[in-house]
Amino acid sequence: MRFRDRADAGRRLAERLGHLRAENPVVVGLPRGGVPVAAEVAAALDAPLDIVLVRKIGAPHRMELAVGAIGEDGVTVRNDEVLAELGLTWAGLGGQISRERREIDRRAGSLRPGPRPSLDGRTVILVDDGIATGATVIAAIRVVRRLGARRIVLAVPVAPADTVARLREIADEVVCGLLPSRFLAVGQWYEDFAQVPDKRVRRLLEESATVADEPIVVCGRLPGHLFVPARPAGVVIFAHGSGSGRHSPRNVAVADSLHRAGFGTVLIDLLDEAEAGDRSKVFDIALLASRLRSVAAVVRDDRRLAGLPIGLFGASTGAAAALRAAAAPSPDVRVSAVVSRGGRPDLAAGSLPAVNAPTLLIVGGRDQEVLALNAAARRRLRCRTDLVVVPGAGHLFAEPGALDEVERLAVGWFEEHLGTRR
Repeated sequence: MRFRDRADAGRRLAERLGHLRAENPVVVGLPRGGVPVAAEVAAALDAPLDIVLVRKIGAPHRMELAVGAIGEDGVTVRNDEVLAELGLTWAGLGGQISRERREIDRRAGSLRPGPRPSLDGRTVILVDDGIATGATVIAAIRVVRRLGARRIVLAVPVAPADTVARLREIADEVVCGLLPSRFLAVGQWYEDFAQVPDKRVRRLLEESATVADEPIVVCGRLPGHLFVPARPAGVVIFAHGSGSGRHSPRNVAVADSLHRAGFGTVLIDLLDEAEAGDRSKVFDIALLASRLRSVAAVVRDDRRLAGLPIGLFGASTGAAAALRAAAAPSPDVRVSAVVSRGGRPDLAAGSLPAVNAPTLLIVGGRDQEVLALNAAARRRLRCRTDLVVVPGAGHLFAEPGALDEVERLAVGWFEEHLGTRR
């Protein structure tokens, strides 16, 4: 088996790394060839992407033969056996070492578009396009350790079996796609192994820099949480039901599934603390819809999200707010899809005929009263509307497998109607 190019290798490698998503990793590529591979891994795991700079120290007149390597933060790796065999000393290579340290400093300034993401206490996936002797990778592992990584997973598309065995003693985990018995060079396992220019490395880092997982505040007092993957397909804003908020475990679970599908999400409280205790505010659908439109405007104005289609996911009374927000004419903020989970669309009855966004109504089979309200609302909605009943589920979808089905349905609906830019 051969890889078409480094992007193909990265996608195949990412399939073997899905178990690390839950560890919220940082993906670190070795420039230049390792960065296109690492970029595919970072995109698949919705993880930030960085680089670690190391330089091989070659034997005089045989520069392809590594006698050691140096890295950022003054890290040095020496192969004393090879040095002794060639009759060399590390001190005698001082001129070459100084030149390579200057090159590391230069490239750090030219390649990184911004500050280095913190590795302190994080799981780091260290990626290269392949390994031959491993000297450069060992230096990179030591740099990442010095920067505070809690756990290091070395991931490469191809490497000799004996090199991988040695590296398993240094890294916490090694994931390798190919372990060929006859290994001459990394490039023999690629159809396209063209050199990667610096400008491509910087562009990949700039694109990945859009990854965000951060708190936000809307209207000066409404707390929320924004997640933006590396290459978002769209953004879904959550409207929670009465008595719930941005920490709702059910909506957080749905948001996690949307992240894995490549969507950004906003989990936000549409009422402040004082308002949340006022039942008249909790059922004020016009107020909630107005707040939802304010959140959509913030999404529209965020440069990382500009131009992305917007979806709304509403639960209980939040579904009524989502439908009313989707019905409100606005030239600046357009809602492209709505999903309702156990919703109360009857509370937005007057707005239903004006909704243009494709709408999915999900109701539990045991939630008979709400099911009747949704069936009636479906007849009033003039847009494409699907009503899906989850058998055996109650209003909260707490039964085994019920919420999993909600997640599957919601992801499928948004994938169909928000499109994709991934």
